[in-house]
Amino acid sequence: MPKSEVFPVQTALPLDQARDIIAAARARGRERGFMPLTVVVLDTGGHRIAMEREDGSGIVREQVAAGKAWGALGIGIASRTIGGRNQGREAFMAGVAAASDGRFIPVPGGVLVIENGQAIGAVGVSGDTSDADEECAIAGIEAAGYTAGVDTPD
Repeated sequence: MPKSEVFPVQTALPLDQARDIIAAARARGRERGFMPLTVVVLDTGGHRIAMEREDGSGIVREQVAAGKAWGALGIGIASRTIGGRNQGREAFMAGVAAASDGRFIPVPGGVLVIENGQAIGAVGVSGDTSDADEECAIAGIEAAGYTAGVDTPD
């Protein structure tokens, strides 16, 4: 019987860069004195590439961080923007939460990783305030050489 060839799957956001994102996000948190963080990096299919939970970070932080990143990927915009644009649209938000099996968390801290104008993954951070979480996600993405997919003020 002939031997089948196995082909590697194309990877847009490699593991080493995901680890760099996590390291830089954690470094920002330590530099700013934030609470212990959990950082999750997802590929465009919503699968975890890498995750780290700092000592002292709560046990549900992994799911929260992943939900922030997963929501950003699912809607195609940062989790802060999702929450902001949908104030007063509780039925829509509940519907998206149900459609996503509860994995959708529309608060700051979920940021798309952009390369050449396209999302190649997302980062979710949980552990401190949502604003602090988002700051760390952006710092990690930018330190790894990517663009953070967040709204910029006018």
